[in-house]
Amino acid sequence: MLRCEPFTVADIPPLLLLAEGEGWLCDRREFDFLLQCFPHGCFVCREDGIALGYVTSISYGRSGWIGNLMVHPDARRRGIGKNLMQAAISALQRSGVTTVWLTASEQGAGLYRRLGFVAIDMINRWVGRGAPNRTVKSASFEMELVRAVDRAGWGDWREALLLATCSRSLLHTSSSGFLCCQDWQVGTQIGPWGSLTVTQARQLLNQALAIGNENIFLDVPAGNLMAVSLLSKRDFAIQGSNILMYLGDAPLYNPSNIYALASMGSMG
Repeated sequence: MLRCEPFTVADIPPLLLLAEGEGWLCDRREFDFLLQCFPHGCFVCREDGIALGYVTSISYGRSGWIGNLMVHPDARRRGIGKNLMQAAISALQRSGVTTVWLTASEQGAGLYRRLGFVAIDMINRWVGRGAPNRTVKSASFEMELVRAVDRAGWGDWREALLLATCSRSLLHTSSSGFLCCQDWQVGTQIGPWGSLTVTQARQLLNQALAIGNENIFLDVPAGNLMAVSLLSKRDFAIQGSNILMYLGDAPLYNPSNIYALASMGSMG
């Protein structure tokens, strides 16, 4: 019998193995963060004690984000993904969330549409080369600025996510913008990156990256045309796309202030 149960620390290693097999970019610190911040929104589907699928979620004020919906290849088309999604949605709604976000592949979007999600934008994965500037100051001195600029793009306060990403990143700030560079084994992720003006967004990018040959990647809303221009001029190119979707109340979403997501689609 299939059962959706709370996700625990013991479930992280097999989930990471499944994610690696799917070619997803995530790591242990992401799941530790999710279990710390919103443990009752993370689920595993088991049958006879065997884990067949996973989903995570997190809430930010009146909004929430669902990510890491993964089902073992030999267990698909059995309704496991739908059951996990319904469990995550219910957990978010019980916590007071009125708008639920996620990113979806073209193949997975059908499930989300049947659950009531609607598309609001595309998220493009941009890839290029550069050399991150690693001589920057600590994130802690600029958190109020980061929170305010991020809210101008997403319409909600997302302090937990910003603290988790900026505190372990190289943070660059200006009077009305910020840019984080996160190190991964496969290269450097830009994001979160937010700015109220394109001029300062350009300055932040120039400040963060010098000429070099390291792999740089970031997830960018297609609705931010200024980000498209800035990245194209640096010879970045799109290497994949997902659909940005939401369920519930229409969000106060302003992509012109969002230059890159904080996570690679799983937490916003």
